[in-house]
Amino acid sequence: MLYLKTLIIVVQLLSALGVIGLVLLQHGKGADMGAAFGSGASGSLFGATGSANFLSRTTAVLAAVFFVTTLALTYLGSYHAKPSAGVLGAAVSAPVVASAASAPAGVSAAIAASAASAPGQDVPK
Repeated sequence: MLYLKTLIIVVQLLSALGVIGLVLLQHGKGADMGAAFGSGASGSLFGATGSANFLSRTTAVLAAVFFVTTLALTYLGSYHAKPSAGVLGAAVSAPVVASAASAPAGVSAAIAASAASAPGQDVPK
């Protein structure tokens, strides 16, 4: 489970950095006026409008990956494993008091009851 969480965190970090980089690479709405006067956008690798479509689609895909990994980490973080019943499959019982045999019957019952109800006895170790 630890390896899965680590893998999801790495994918989330890379997608977040990718979204940041792609948003910084994209031109704003004011860049269209500069392209009309020949700023060289039409000679780019993707063409005049091809880069905007490619960058916006890639940003959307990376944002979707980021959201999915965030939901997966939330689900894995809220998962709590059920406590194990032990190696043999039996529940752990209260420890037996050794001095119960030498004490009178009324006292041994009180000692056994107090040992069974002592705080911290129900916590698995």
